[in-house]
Amino acid sequence: MSLNTTVKSIQDIMRKDVGVDGDAQRIGQLVWLLFLKIWDDREQELALMEPDFASPLVNVTWQEGGETQTAKDLRWSAWASDPEGITGDRLLDFANNTLFSALKGMEVGPKIEADDAEARAAQALRRRRLLVKGVFADAYQYMKSGTLLRQVINKMQGDIDFNDATNRHLFGDLYEKVLKDLQGAGNAGEYYTPRAVTQFAVDMVNPRLGEIILDPACGTGGFLACAIENIRKRDVRTPDQEAQLQASVRGVEKKPLPHLLCVTNMIVHGIDVPVGVVHDNTLSRPLRDISMRDRVDVVVTNPPFGGMEEDGIENNFPADFRTRETADLFLVLIIELLKPGGRAAVVLPDGTLFGEGVKTRIKERLLAECDLHTIVRLPKGVFAPYTSIKTNVLFFEKGRPTTEVWYYEHPYPPGYKSYSKTKPMRIEEFAPEKAWWNDRQESENAWKVSLDQLRERGFNLDITNPNAPGTNHEDPDDLLARFDKERAAAAALREELRQVLAAALAGGGQG
Repeated sequence: MSLNTTVKSIQDIMRKDVGVDGDAQRIGQLVWLLFLKIWDDREQELALMEPDFASPLVNVTWQEGGETQTAKDLRWSAWASDPEGITGDRLLDFANNTLFSALKGMEVGPKIEADDAEARAAQALRRRRLLVKGVFADAYQYMKSGTLLRQVINKMQGDIDFNDATNRHLFGDLYEKVLKDLQGAGNAGEYYTPRAVTQFAVDMVNPRLGEIILDPACGTGGFLACAIENIRKRDVRTPDQEAQLQASVRGVEKKPLPHLLCVTNMIVHGIDVPVGVVHDNTLSRPLRDISMRDRVDVVVTNPPFGGMEEDGIENNFPADFRTRETADLFLVLIIELLKPGGRAAVVLPDGTLFGEGVKTRIKERLLAECDLHTIVRLPKGVFAPYTSIKTNVLFFEKGRPTTEVWYYEHPYPPGYKSYSKTKPMRIEEFAPEKAWWNDRQESENAWKVSLDQLRERGFNLDITNPNAPGTNHEDPDDLLARFDKERAAAAALREELRQVLAAALAGGGQG
């Protein structure tokens, strides 16, 4: 049975439960269960590899009613894996009053400054506790039937095994289904980026081992997962290099459900304790407080666009760049967060390219502080059915000003008029861009524009492809002369019509 089929059958069971109201709650219920199952599978691997491994779900303490409570073992394998285990009211009571109380209120222990083996193990345990507590801070147990909850758990236990290489490989498909359901549940504002776009962006930015990689609006972690896979494939050969990779991944997500999905996704991709992925609003920190220690080598992201930030967020930014349009604020933030020499790939809508006012000042700063060397223009339908807005991938490097911008217009594959569920965008489509990238020549898809030309346009970056087949490059003087001639002919026709109407009206009056 496929993972997609498993997820669908789990959601069908949840539909029978009176406590789960709508797709959003079903997905929320599914995701925290999925997290605990995957966490347990991963812990079984870590226990074999690390002699001093300790689970954060064993001997959990929390405060309740002024008294310390203790749960001996909250691991999935201790209470969920036995299909004949607790069910009905007992399971419901355990989930509501022990499991969730413990995980939300978990005492993580003091920070230890010593640097011996025992202290490092204690710090690793503390990091794991912090991660689990953070994940469950905004999670909820919606189900009201312990019997149906047991059915869901048994389905998950029987069909999902993170330690099975085949299952692990197919987890991308599972996430794809959950994300589509999430969109269908009305979680608008963020458009989850097609895997072909994330892979192309990461391939071109080319993060390497030793660099800090950030997605400041990470959603479910698609860009970060691509970056991890690319670096691990090329650069990781030893345990120390793997540890270096694990410490280099950072993500921030504002909404709790995508954050939980992202943490789970990072675990699926081998990041054992993804404490670098935090639940927060990246825009809520004043720009002036960003220091060198906060800056990163690589940013890959698709920030929310078309939405408005809450009141007061814009005050974290300099007066010239204050706006409540989310994508604009993120672009300012990304410029600030990059180290000198840092690289970025950012998905942005057409509106950012042609917008005026604050948008113009932001683009002027981008071109002054960064080399915006490439804009890949994507066709309509890339984000369908969630939005028809046309988008672009902006590639830039901080530390030197822009002198010229290369554009590449990504065409539809032969025979396509748009993308769809059955005809999604594929990474193979970007082969021409990749072949062109290091040996740039103008073509029917590629052209360049100088900084002087952009300045004359008032930093409007929305430039139509001048080399597209069928484009007419007539002399401007000839075009103006033809316009004047056609305008005169139109004026003469209007005058003739006026005279005919006047004569007809005069004739009618005489009758």
